Amino acid sequence: MNYKIPVSVLVILFTREYEILLLERADRPGFWQSVTGSKKAEEELLLETAKREVEEETGVISDSNRFLNWGRSFEFEIFQHWRNRYEPGVRYNTEHVFSLQVDKQANIKISPREHLSSCWVSRSEAIAKVFSWTNAIALRELPNYHAIENM
Repeated sequence: MNYKIPVSVLVILFTREYEILLLERADRPGFWQSVTGSKKAEEELLLETAKREVEEETGVISDSNRFLNWGRSFEFEIFQHWRNRYEPGVRYNTEHVFSLQVDKQANIKISPREHLSSCWVSRSEAIAKVFSWTNAIALRELPNYHAIENM
């Protein structure tokens, strides 16, 4: 079995108006989140993981220099119902935070294998809607890390 690497990214996609893209998990209906995903290989750079996951989960293709690596990470205990994806004995994951400002009109194409739906919501709505405490903290901190750019 190919086990997941317990190193992942959390990528917040947002607009100039701080509208946040959220995705509803296919394996857990009602669980909303930003783009997330694990490294595919130990040697994969975190930026490569972030770019790949955004493309896979949303269809958004963006230059690497548009992603902001916050230099911020969270360690959390992996939910019991997802531990079978990791090597036996692995209980913790380290999640690295990135952000990417996009045009709301970007054509979002969710991966039906991973997500049921997507929505654009205000930052405060996103904070209340996401199931992950790390995602909620990152959304609260977004304005501290990423100044809005004119697109």
